[in-house]
Amino acid sequence: MSRLRYWKLTVEDIRKAQYDPKKVLIWEIKCQKDDQGAHFGVFCYRNGTPWDYDSIKGIAFYHNMISQEEVDGLTKFLKDKFGGEIAEKDHRIFLKNSSEIYQPKEIADLAVELGNKFEVSTELTVELENFTEPEQQQSNLPSSKLLPIPGK
Repeated sequence: MSRLRYWKLTVEDIRKAQYDPKKVLIWEIKCQKDDQGAHFGVFCYRNGTPWDYDSIKGIAFYHNMISQEEVDGLTKFLKDKFGGEIAEKDHRIFLKNSSEIYQPKEIADLAVELGNKFEVSTELTVELENFTEPEQQQSNLPSSKLLPIPGK
């Protein structure tokens, strides 16, 4: 299985993208609050996010140097939007069994909402599996932001 990661994408990069959503393994929206390191990231792993020796399906986020009030606001925003049961581990919040999104437009729209609501700049990443050369060329994703992932 070949895997490719497109990183440091903008909302417009994702909005223009065309790919089979079933090929997305992981997407992430990194949200930078300031230049002092305060940030959070909303993400989804198709095969589940690791939790000890198990994995949890659904949307999740991590946070660093943001207030508990902001964590609570982000948790409420995501739960209202995607549902799921809230679980917390260290600096990660999981919405167990929440709905999941993989379409480029849905991910781009979520990034815009996060940017506007939480006053952050956003940077997106999407990792795809078995993404062929012709699919890469037709995807409208910038080849300059492509990172092949070594492995099987």
